Amino acid sequence: MTQQRTAFPRPVARTAQARLAAALVSVLAAAPAAAAGTVGVDFVQPQRFTDIGFAAADRDRAMATLRAHLERRGRELLADGQSLQVDLLDVDLAGREHPGARRDLRVLDGRVDVPRLHLRYTLRTGERVLASGEDRLTDLAYLDHLPPRRAAQPLAHERRLLDDWLAERIAPAVAP
Repeated sequence: MTQQRTAFPRPVARTAQARLAAALVSVLAAAPAAAAGTVGVDFVQPQRFTDIGFAAADRDRAMATLRAHLERRGRELLADGQSLQVDLLDVDLAGREHPGARRDLRVLDGRVDVPRLHLRYTLRTGERVLASGEDRLTDLAYLDHLPPRRAAQPLAHERRLLDDWLAERIAPAVAP
């Protein structure tokens, strides 16, 4: 089966505008981005984590989600020349997994299934260490702290823990 395309003539002015817009986009894309801080995230011995998912695909997805969230939010805080290194030492996701015949299910009941993160961090400006330490993050009332629409997002409770930690621990150290 062959597809036929019908050519519709375009006014010359529109074609010129489209070319100009395409050229502008390519120039902007080639220009160097504004320099900002860098964030590194490592998972230290993830095979020993308390609960980051049981299936390999679930573990990979959880680690990618946590990494992307920390990198994005960390870069929003850091100034040019600053770097933040976060090593996740243990992860215990909110809820408990219940394997099913067709699909595994994660149930959150707000009792002993609270989200927990154990991390080590170093914040630097150049070679100077601004802050470093090791923190254990948890929220015993995690089901009460998110609006329902946000709670439906992947790893919403763990991402909120990280947001709170960044705001309380990293943001004050970043500011001069």
